[in-house]
Amino acid sequence: MLTTSVAEAAQVLQSGHVLAYPTEAVWGLGCDPYNELAFLEILRLKQRPIEKGVILLAGQISQVEHLLVDLDPNIRKQVLDSWTERSTLDRATTWLLPADQNIPEWIKGQHTQVAVRVTNHPLCIALCNAFNGFIVSTSANPAGSEPARSLQQASQYFGSELTYLNGDLGLSHAPSRIIDAVTGSIMRE
Repeated sequence: MLTTSVAEAAQVLQSGHVLAYPTEAVWGLGCDPYNELAFLEILRLKQRPIEKGVILLAGQISQVEHLLVDLDPNIRKQVLDSWTERSTLDRATTWLLPADQNIPEWIKGQHTQVAVRVTNHPLCIALCNAFNGFIVSTSANPAGSEPARSLQQASQYFGSELTYLNGDLGLSHAPSRIIDAVTGSIMRE
């Protein structure tokens, strides 16, 4: 199914289904992070092992504020600046943050941290806000294949199994960089 309605897309997520949607650089697959069956469906579609974990995508800082509370103030400022001080042309940054008790084990995979990004992509912001929280965000491709960069490519990968939120990719040319907030290590450049 194809939709241009953010409210309808949020309803797809709330009803426990997987949604394909455009992000800053590539198409993503998303679901309600608290719905384990929906999450397992993403892993099935992608043929991805659960141990890898996934990114949580938020539309605003308040949706992930609870994960920032225990950070060193200097690191917290760096994280917040990376999410608020960039233009739509800049590459997005995902941070590995200490997970709290609110993050399901299946989201983290084999890790103790959780990968989190606050987006500046207008459609993703609207989707997270309509869903009323962060969502799972993993690239729309089977494991080992290139991430989808168009609705056509995403639908070639997954066919009619999904609902697709039609819209434009952001202006970033590469998926988000991933930085460990505790160690400062760059996990994906």
